[in-house]
Amino acid sequence: MEDKYRLELIGITYNQIESGVYALILQQVGTSRRIPIIIGFPEAQAIECKLQEIKTPRPLTHDIMVTTLQEFGINLKYVMIRRLDTGVFTADLVLTDGISEHIIDTRSSDAIALAIRCEAPIYTTEDVIREASFDPSEKKRKVVPPVKPPVIDVKVAESKGLEAMSLEQLAKAMEKASMKEDYEEAARIQAEIKKRQENG
Repeated sequence: MEDKYRLELIGITYNQIESGVYALILQQVGTSRRIPIIIGFPEAQAIECKLQEIKTPRPLTHDIMVTTLQEFGINLKYVMIRRLDTGVFTADLVLTDGISEHIIDTRSSDAIALAIRCEAPIYTTEDVIREASFDPSEKKRKVVPPVKPPVIDVKVAESKGLEAMSLEQLAKAMEKASMKEDYEEAARIQAEIKKRQENG
């Protein structure tokens, strides 16, 4: 069984440059290490409504899901945040009816929106902590020489154009932008990855 590292949601930041893009900030419990996850406006709104305890005239989609789970006697045991090879975050919903457990694949933003409504813990793996987190308290970060081809520089990516980069290069460039807390660039790269995935 893999080790689980608990995360807490500490806030949502708005992208001042690219409209409708937000960064969801998770922090590893007991440390200052943070993981930014790029999300869109609908997802940010669903999470912010719960954080601010805003009462909507009609239930939001995630509220309906929570009610449905409760009606069928199903509990959200916990959420596990993962990351695909492309750099995109995904998540597992671990559900139980008290007898058996079921794992449902979902988007990380939807999983977090459900977790905060169900007061369910959020976890991630050691690989995600190692590869996607950063520590804002560190003045200097140690650069570990890559085993694979070196991570492409974000400025080089801008000069070449994202269209000329492979998915692997895009994922590495997005990781580097996130480490630098350059969420605007990370969002731009994320949009290119998403466009390619949708186009097959």
